[in-house]
Formats: sequence, structure tokens, C-alpha cells
Amino acid sequence: MTAHPKPPGAEPFFLQTDLGQRFCLFHPPAGPRCHGAVLYVHPFGDEMNKARRMAALQARALAAQGYGVLQLDLYGSGDSSGEFADARWEIWKEDLAAGCGWLSARLAAPLTVWGLRLGALLALDYAHTARHPLAQLVLWQPVQNGATFLTQFLRLLTANAMLAEGGDAKKTDKSTGTAALRATLLGGEMLEVAGYEIAPALAAAIDSKDAAKLAPLGCPVHWMETSAAAERPLTPAVARLADAWREAGVDLHLQQVACTPFWSTQEIAESPELLAATSALFQGAPHGLS
Repeated sequence: MTAHPKPPGAEPFFLQTDLGQRFCLFHPPAGPRCHGAVLYVHPFGDEMNKARRMAALQARALAAQGYGVLQLDLYGSGDSSGEFADARWEIWKEDLAAGCGWLSARLAAPLTVWGLRLGALLALDYAHTARHPLAQLVLWQPVQNGATFLTQFLRLLTANAMLAEGGDAKKTDKSTGTAALRATLLGGEMLEVAGYEIAPALAAAIDSKDAAKLAPLGCPVHWMETSAAAERPLTPAVARLADAWREAGVDLHLQQVACTPFWSTQEIAESPELLAATSALFQGAPHGLS
């Protein structure tokens, strides 16, 4: 379980689903008029914990602008029901449907889904089968390729093995190499990485997801890509995906923001630049993003 400090004005509650309860934190919209509803989709594993402060700060800022924001812990994560070992991609998509349904019933307002990292990739996948119309998607540093993300995540095990061998890569057993770990996991064996038990079914689902094949055509997309300096050119991978989406007809608004990678820093970090840029998207937009 993860402690959830209650921000001023926030309403904590448990949302009942077919698979237990989901811990939620609702930030009601300030002012007499609600401009829209926002569902936050957190990232994977420990990135969720590192990002909690930024998510809360952004949620409170949007609430002050007249948006109702729901933070929801996915199945097996945070204070929600279930074990992480039992988490599945399709269960998480059902969680998003439950969150969207709750927001729609509570606010009856245009709906935004806002995701960070793997949460952004989950939001993209959900957008293709969403049961509630989405006014827009907001993506913070989206994972573009699930297979690449899974490989990077498994490198944590390889790094731990190297540390156990005194930091000598030559001494590390080939069975603990990233390729071998991928084969083990995708071959049907559970693995524990950084304290998280990853089920083969979840790994296979993540491995199969590719943002290039999930072009969101039903609503505008605001992609906030982060870098050490805003003036740096976009990476080739980002540029290729953005071009492919636009060619497919996606209403894409891509913005690069100088930002500390708060989801992976050793200490809890903030990025005022990202908060300001995201808040500016919603500013003065009574029916969602402009």
C-alpha cells in the first residue's frame, strides 16, 4: 500500500468494480461552472510513486481552473485491490472505463484522458474502445513502443545482477541478460523486477503495444514531450511517430518542454515548466482543450 496525502479540497474514495475496489482521489472543479472532466492514468511500477507529487500538483492546478480531475490507482497498484502479479492490460483498460463512467455521471462534462509514460500508451489503447466520448487526450512523455519499454524495464534486473557481481558485466551470467529475461518472461515464467512481480500475460500485452499502430483519430491529441532543453530538436523516433500520426489524420499538437524526468529521479522532483505548459492548454477552454 502507498500512502496518499490528501490535497486541500480533494475527495478520497474507493470505486467499486467487478474486480474489487479502486482507490480514487477526486479534485472537484473550482467556481460555479465545470469546464470539463479529466482522468489521470499513472505510469508503471515505481514511476507511479515518483510521479505522484507532479500528478497531484497538476490535478490541483486544473481543478482551480474549473476542471474536475480524477486520480485512480489501477488494479494491483497503489491502494487499489489486487496484487500486481495479477494485473492485466485489459483489466487496466476496464479501470479507465470505470473512471470515465464515474466522471461522466458526476460531472456530465467533456472528458479528457491524461496519461504519463506507460499510462499514456494505455490511454491511447483505451481511446480505440472508449465507451464514453473523449474530448481530447493529453500525453506526458508517452511510451511509444511497449517492447522497448519492457526491455528497458528488464535491464533493472540485469543491472542488479551486475551489482551483485561487483559491477563486472563479464561476470554476469548470460541467463540474467536482458534478452534471456525477455525470453523467460514471455515464455510464461513470472519475474520479479524492482519489487514488482510481472506476469507473462501482462508482459506480452505491453510488448505488443505500439503507438504507431494506435493513431488516435477520434479526438485532438496534446503530446508533451520532455527534454533537457526546450530548444533541442525532437528525437528521430518522436519525429517519425508524429509525422505518421499526422499523415493518418490525427489532430496532433506536439510541444517540447524542458523538464526534469521526475518519474525516474532518485528524489521526488517537480517540473514547474511542464505544469505551466499543461495548465496553459486548458486555460480559457470552456469545452475542453482549445
